[in-house]
Amino acid sequence: MMNRKLETLTVGGGCFWCTEAVFNEVKGVEKVVSGYTGGIAPGRPTYREICSGLTGHAEVVQVTYNAAEIAYQDLLVIFMTTHNPTTLNRQGADAGTQYRSVIYYHNPKQKELAEVVLAEMAPYYTDPIVTELSPIGVFYDAEEEHQRFYQNNKTMGYCTVVIDPKLAKLRQMHADKLKSITA
Repeated sequence: MMNRKLETLTVGGGCFWCTEAVFNEVKGVEKVVSGYTGGIAPGRPTYREICSGLTGHAEVVQVTYNAAEIAYQDLLVIFMTTHNPTTLNRQGADAGTQYRSVIYYHNPKQKELAEVVLAEMAPYYTDPIVTELSPIGVFYDAEEEHQRFYQNNKTMGYCTVVIDPKLAKLRQMHADKLKSITA
């Protein structure tokens, strides 16, 4: 039996529904929770407050993964190639600071590895990478209706128009890093 060495990755790449759907297909990922972090407003924020752009929080996912099965750097490469890290506070039609591209590190080693991945990825993009790199703050789980959103709403317009193409890109670029059975 493979060793289990559970670690945490926290990233924001626009709408957390997309990012959650991507990481749920990755081998070694045990749990993905949509939520909020990086804000300045006190107390537990709500989705409505986040969408106002006034709290400073980003929509993020917190990924629990088995580091014995997949490396932090591999997860970051998947993250960087399944959203646009060159648009400031925007992913497609979603605009605002809550949709910023961001990596929240949990320790100095994650910060160091993220800096390396960001530098390695830069030549692959025409425009500069604007992904923020910040220490993790308080993470708040999003409301229940935002958890497993894609799994529960696959035929919804947003899912078919925005999330399905991201999943197709994931499957094409990172087939060797995916769970053998995708739902």
